[in-house]
Amino acid sequence: MIKDMFNKKRKYATISKQEEHEDVPEGLMVKCPSCRKIYYRKEIEKNLLTCPNCDHHHQMSAPERINYLLDDGSFQEWDEDMVSENPLEFPDYLQKLEKDQKKTGINEGVVTGQGTINGFPTAIAVMDARFRMGSMGSVVGEKIARAIEKANELNIPLILFTASGGARMQEGVLSLMQMTKTSVALERFDRAGGLFISYMTNPTTGGVSASFASLGDYNFAEPQALIGFAGRRIIEQTIREKLPDDFQTAEFLFKHGQLDRVVPRHEMKDTLSTILEIHHVGGGQ
Repeated sequence: MIKDMFNKKRKYATISKQEEHEDVPEGLMVKCPSCRKIYYRKEIEKNLLTCPNCDHHHQMSAPERINYLLDDGSFQEWDEDMVSENPLEFPDYLQKLEKDQKKTGINEGVVTGQGTINGFPTAIAVMDARFRMGSMGSVVGEKIARAIEKANELNIPLILFTASGGARMQEGVLSLMQMTKTSVALERFDRAGGLFISYMTNPTTGGVSASFASLGDYNFAEPQALIGFAGRRIIEQTIREKLPDDFQTAEFLFKHGQLDRVVPRHEMKDTLSTILEIHHVGGGQ
């Protein structure tokens, strides 16, 4: 019919139910966990790993985030070869670490370094939930503490993207010690006049949320990110009350004054660039 000639074409390709059940190469398609629509992975990647239908923010790896955020060719990684050991001789821990290293292409649950955003220099630390669920062990804490100290030495800001299930159980109290180590490093950085921007992504929980993730001069989060310390079920059992449906979401925390802003991924680079410019960070285009 004539009216069909003027129908607006879809901007993104979706997958039919029939195609969904056909044999396709692994990783070719992505199903949105929010609206359940299925897309070709390339379409999602073009949209910064956000759902074209409902704007759900899919998990982004540390290399993907760094490649998107920093200027081309500007990233210089720090402490790349630092790897965890097994101080408590936890069964199969080293084997699990090796498996994650092969799967992710990174040596630990955080990537640190320096680069520029629209010409503005900054230190950056990006946690990666693919590696032991972004859990914070001794090496993760040490790399973040070193990144803070290096930012202080270079007199540049620090931007830290969190994505973590909390402390790493295989390292026991050594993992919990990282909460203090990173918090003390940030206090020294603050006293020296350093600028720290914390950007919380899904999930940011446990000891990470209770330490460095919440200490930013600016505390941002991606939409619908889970942010909290204890799990929802544990809290409800403890206080014997039903919690709001949006409890521990980025929007809930913003509403109650615990975040400065919820920043969608499409606005991330411009927002951070503007802050760096406001604080007169050297460089800029």
